[in-house]
Amino acid sequence: MPCLTRLRSFPPLRYFQRYPPIFMEHPCYKCGQIVEEGTPFCPHCSAPQIRVMVAEPPAAVVLPDQTGTAVLADVQAPAATVNLSLPWSAAFRPCALAALVASLLMSLGLNPFVAMLSVGFLAVAFYRHRWPGTAIKPAAGVRLGALSGLLWFAISSILEATAVLFMHKGPEIQHELLKRIDQAASQTADPQALAIFDRLKTAAGLEFLMVFGIIFAFIAAIIFAVIGGALGGALLGRNNRG
Repeated sequence: MPCLTRLRSFPPLRYFQRYPPIFMEHPCYKCGQIVEEGTPFCPHCSAPQIRVMVAEPPAAVVLPDQTGTAVLADVQAPAATVNLSLPWSAAFRPCALAALVASLLMSLGLNPFVAMLSVGFLAVAFYRHRWPGTAIKPAAGVRLGALSGLLWFAISSILEATAVLFMHKGPEIQHELLKRIDQAASQTADPQALAIFDRLKTAAGLEFLMVFGIIFAFIAAIIFAVIGGALGGALLGRNNRG
């Protein structure tokens, strides 16, 4: 019979004892000794020999849209966190340049409030020129405006302090303050208001006015620069989208 013939032709057990089967071998990744395939642990260093294959993330696929244009799309891309915050290291140079330009324009006669407003807009323009591929939104323009306003205040304060120390403009500034106080006092006849104006004319009063002016200039610089930066981000962002 065919089945019986096949069974008789099968090699006997003593054949496998004389010629044992050959198993695949591989070196241990830790100690380098030869380990038989299928052994869970290395008999020399007890390192695990089970290897797990990790599937690679799917690649991007080019899909045509309704107009026939190829569109790059990710198929089941793994979740990733994208940092959309503005890098301050990249924003410092455009903001510093905008603050320097606005300070120089103010020293040439530009209105201080116009300079505060323009410094934020210039910061957005310079940042867009330096990084043309970056999308600038109003929120990013606000941050650029705040940084440029802070730098503008610092540069303007240094220029004013230099003018007072080296160009001897201290008496001129004091005379201008007294003139403004006299103009304000001439518009009222209230005895209490006149007494306050008289106190402001003293050395302590003038010092208080200067400190108050510095604080007011700092707050106004930040606010107006933020407004200018938001306007610049909105206008330039619209150009980027178009």
